[in-house]
Amino acid sequence: MTQHADPIVETPAGAVRGTRDESGEFYRAIPYAAAPTGALRFTPPAPHPGWSGVRDGTQPSPTAPQPVRDFGRLDMTPYFGPGWVRGEEYLTVDVRTPAADSGRRPVMVFVHGGGFVTGSTRAALYDGSAFARDGIVLVTVNYRLGVPGFLDLEGAPANRGLLDVFAALGWVRAAIAAFGGDPDNVTVFGQSAGGTLVGALLATPEAKGLFRRAIVQSGSGTGAFTPEQAQRVTAAAAAALGVEPTAEAFAAIPDERFLEILPALAGLDLRTGAATDPLAGLSPFSLVLPVQPADGLADGPARDVDLLIGANTEEGHLYLVPRGDLESSTMADVLATAATVYADPEPKIAAHRAARSTATPGELRSAVLGDALFGAGTARLAQAHARISGGRTHVYSFGYRSTALGGRLGATHTVELPFVFDIADQPWLHGDTGLLGPDPVPDGLAARVHTAWVAFAGTGDPGWAAYDPEHPVAEILSPVDAGQ
Repeated sequence: MTQHADPIVETPAGAVRGTRDESGEFYRAIPYAAAPTGALRFTPPAPHPGWSGVRDGTQPSPTAPQPVRDFGRLDMTPYFGPGWVRGEEYLTVDVRTPAADSGRRPVMVFVHGGGFVTGSTRAALYDGSAFARDGIVLVTVNYRLGVPGFLDLEGAPANRGLLDVFAALGWVRAAIAAFGGDPDNVTVFGQSAGGTLVGALLATPEAKGLFRRAIVQSGSGTGAFTPEQAQRVTAAAAAALGVEPTAEAFAAIPDERFLEILPALAGLDLRTGAATDPLAGLSPFSLVLPVQPADGLADGPARDVDLLIGANTEEGHLYLVPRGDLESSTMADVLATAATVYADPEPKIAAHRAARSTATPGELRSAVLGDALFGAGTARLAQAHARISGGRTHVYSFGYRSTALGGRLGATHTVELPFVFDIADQPWLHGDTGLLGPDPVPDGLAARVHTAWVAFAGTGDPGWAAYDPEHPVAEILSPVDAGQ
């Protein structure tokens, strides 16, 4: 092989050909489990049978079946990727590495977000070049979404999308050394739904030994549905399809139909006598658990795992600003939103108002959404982890305000991702409808955030003090010279 030839790696399942560029080597669409077709969509991920010869790892993977997501005037294509790219074998990983050698470098495994219904490794935001440049082996993971991934069905294991992430971590444990990674120094990190999945891993006994560190970006330790809530979604899905709510019945239905019925599942009232809707009606799918991850950490590997966790200061803006709802919201809208997510909404609204004396109704509504979807569940998970892990918890608050959509988008959900991946200067993230807006980002902020993630993956220390649950203070990640 000449120096310029495509690199080839031998994995336990077979050889894979990748590509080489200035940041290292890139291997795409490597299967970590068998194709989830037919009835296999509703079973645990099965081992991949392997292959003979050299598999082409130079082209992107198919993606899990998923709907088109529309965020009004805001271009969220870099986050959601191309949508559903058809192909049976989509339980795959992409690997970015400085070199597939014997280097035993820190490994980071990224679990994408998208409300448990969308997203993939093909999203432009998850370009791992900067991680490889800085000595990290980056693995990004596709997993089952929507009905195949998370609908609770009789005769099928719950949380099949989470089982896929387990299988991917098992693949990393077995294969990553061939890519120059250290299987004993793995950090699993995720954002939004991916962050909530990472939180669940911390509370799952079977996850012990699969990773050493975890990062939860704008996820929630309290984002799971109760079994009772999940059954309401299952009943609505079965009614829309005209079949029994069993894995056997659903196995005969094509993926297209699962996407067609999603509108019938939108807006279900999931409030029960014991629980509010942790996703505020934004998605009919989540983890299904009898105990929230934040309350079950003692059962999993959390005690022995370093945790970096945080959220953005204006998370809720993403769900209001792109459609003009930040300006048009009334106090009646604030109360209606709060009633979905809080058992006793009035005191919660009063607390938000007290913390934001000049807030408009739209800003209060955003604060309610941000707290209910991410803030409160992040705080619960951080507190619970800090109390059992002995100083292995680090908390951040990301405050850079995007200037998109006339400067109104702010420090919203997803806006930290370009900084974590150190791609915030990419032109496709800018312009008035781009995620970061028309203004250039502040000098040094992306380097600071990305460097903290890299340092944490290497040593467990992102560069600031551990979180003290008795004096809960988060590290502020924002441009200090801009007053933001």
